[in-house]
Amino acid sequence: MNDYFIYFIGLIAQFLFSLRLIIQWLFSEKENKVVTPTFFWIVSLIASFLFFMYGYLRNDFAIMLGQFITYYIYIRNLQLQNQWNRLQKGIQIVFINFPLIVLLITLLRGEFDFSQLFNQDFIPIWLLSLGIISQLIFTLRFIFQWIISEKNKFSQLPETFWVLSLVGSILILIYSLFRKDPILFIGHTFGIIIYSRNLIILKKHN
Repeated sequence: MNDYFIYFIGLIAQFLFSLRLIIQWLFSEKENKVVTPTFFWIVSLIASFLFFMYGYLRNDFAIMLGQFITYYIYIRNLQLQNQWNRLQKGIQIVFINFPLIVLLITLLRGEFDFSQLFNQDFIPIWLLSLGIISQLIFTLRFIFQWIISEKNKFSQLPETFWVLSLVGSILILIYSLFRKDPILFIGHTFGIIIYSRNLIILKKHN
């Protein structure tokens, strides 16, 4: 597939990830506290949908791993905000099954070799390890957020979420430099600013 088309998919996904942060940040500045609008989770889900495809098309296991887990956490947060059931059943089915369908189809067609995800001459093992660790930290923030939200029975973004976001984003930024991935670099450079600002807002109210 044409590299420009692949980068285009990734660029749209990163644009949406950035857009959700801008909206969340503007809402937070307006309320003078960190808030989580429904728009944040809707855009997160759509962006994750696209970014999963970007990672797959680039044979980048680090990206796919992070998106596969957080994808379903986005859906759960929409459920906690009582917004998921507002979507048509057909749309719900597509979103829920999308990552599994992509993997299943490629396996049945024999077009995908999972060993290529871990053994690529152009990605040394230390760099792949950095990418995976970075994505795990970045993913852990949403696992923590999900646990807290389940405990309190409503969707929220606690302080630890933003700390993990900042640490994970810095590591992914380093990964993107070695990987020469402009999509990751642009997205996480912008993200670091928003994560830092949310931590400042939280500190003012502690």
